[in-house]
Amino acid sequence: MQNYYEILGVDKSASDDAIKKAYRKMAMQFHPDRNPGNKDAEDKFKQVNEAYAVLSDTNKRRQYDTVGDTRFHQQYSSEDIFKNTDFASIFEEMGLGGRGGGGGGSSFFSHLFGGGFGGGRPGGQGFGSGSHQGPQKGQDVEYPLSIGFMEAYKGAERRVNFALSDGTERELTVRIPAGVRSGAKLRISGRGAPSRTGGPAGDLFIQVQVADHPEFKREEDNIEVPLLLKISEAFLGTSKEVTTPEGPKKIKIPAGVKAGNRIRLKGLGFPAPSGVKGDLFAVVDLEVPKELSSEQRKAIEHLAEAGL
Repeated sequence: MQNYYEILGVDKSASDDAIKKAYRKMAMQFHPDRNPGNKDAEDKFKQVNEAYAVLSDTNKRRQYDTVGDTRFHQQYSSEDIFKNTDFASIFEEMGLGGRGGGGGGSSFFSHLFGGGFGGGRPGGQGFGSGSHQGPQKGQDVEYPLSIGFMEAYKGAERRVNFALSDGTERELTVRIPAGVRSGAKLRISGRGAPSRTGGPAGDLFIQVQVADHPEFKREEDNIEVPLLLKISEAFLGTSKEVTTPEGPKKIKIPAGVKAGNRIRLKGLGFPAPSGVKGDLFAVVDLEVPKELSSEQRKAIEHLAEAGL
């Protein structure tokens, strides 16, 4: 989906007033009352309203700016996005359809957005609140999906099979975006249960669980991998081959490195929503033999005598 700021034609730093002004202009341009039978205008009108529902709300806008467009839509359903947005009052002020300026009330919003969109007035029934005026959106479906660590790293496609509450079986291919985290919800619009009242179908939410990796450990968008060194290598420095998701990489180990030190390999972590990849960190651990040969013992004793 297009970025919300781009949809309204404003900068990311735009003030609340600038966002409202841009929204009112575009809502006036694409409103269905002014574009009867124009499906492209209706789709654009829906996009404009969704963008405004997020950017006009301080908390929603903060979340959107923090996690980015892709992850925001993984985490928030349509009900979450439109909740508490009072479009009815805005349209009434503008003299547009939906309340007062062309009628239709809740049915108008239900036709456009689906579900029980009742205008969003405080204390009333907002989007997804269960109003029975107009066609209702079908039931959403949740599907748990376990994927491998490398599938989360590179992205993947999975064929999923699930059944609706009426026993109907569905099968479709799901695209898993690179960088997805455990606990993420991937929304696939319109692939849930059909509406019983002529409204839009519900959505399918894929609940992702990422399996652990035998060697890699994920920390946010970064990856940690253990790097085992001999004591002599830690003292003197050396070059070592490190396992990464992109294959083995040779790195230089500085002399005097200590257990717990992290050696960074830039850009070998998970892709972030911003498009910038995280890093991989080789975490140093020292190999201490349980038993020493006589030659090794003598060497260690010499080191002790030398103050090491």
